[in-house]
Amino acid sequence: MNNTFLSRLLVVLLVALAPAAWAEKADRDKPMNIESDALRYDDARQVSVFTGRVVLTKGTVLIRGGKLEVRQDADGNQFGVATAAPGKLAFFRQKREGLDEFIEGEGETIEYDGRGDTVKFIDSAQLRRYRGATLSDEFNAGLIVYNNLTDVFTLDGAPAVGKSGSTGRPGAPAGRVRAMLTPNVSSAPAKAPAGAASAALRETRTLGAGKP
Repeated sequence: MNNTFLSRLLVVLLVALAPAAWAEKADRDKPMNIESDALRYDDARQVSVFTGRVVLTKGTVLIRGGKLEVRQDADGNQFGVATAAPGKLAFFRQKREGLDEFIEGEGETIEYDGRGDTVKFIDSAQLRRYRGATLSDEFNAGLIVYNNLTDVFTLDGAPAVGKSGSTGRPGAPAGRVRAMLTPNVSSAPAKAPAGAASAALRETRTLGAGKP
């Protein structure tokens, strides 16, 4: 097993260990709304390029970046590539269906694939899962791919200079991935009721002396 293989090691994390709940399926059918400082539209290629403080919303999906290129195929599937402004990271956020949970992430580049329903975070990639307003899980890597249909995260430890994580922890080092997983308290074993503790042991120096 050589260093090249190790540096490209893929780690697949099935983070939905509780009953499966995917990202909002209705988002795929919602219109895409975009705001920016400028827009260049290429009618021949069916490509729109938005630049300057770009904000995209599509149902519960929110994407922010310095530049966004959007195209649509003949079947109506939409694709977007968001690039971060200098010194910043592009941002993505989406609600998980049926739960008070959100997935959000950052990267120097974010690719949204409406046909495959996947999101790809490229370079200095970070991904977080929130339960309500509480951070539950966090991932850092060179490349992170999130499949909305299967709720599977794929992390690639490709050589990349990791930046500081959102909570102040350093990003993943080159060739490695880093993850922080919080236990689901709903699946934790119940505590023993009060008064159910074992009776204290009594000291004895004679065999059988402790019997009644």
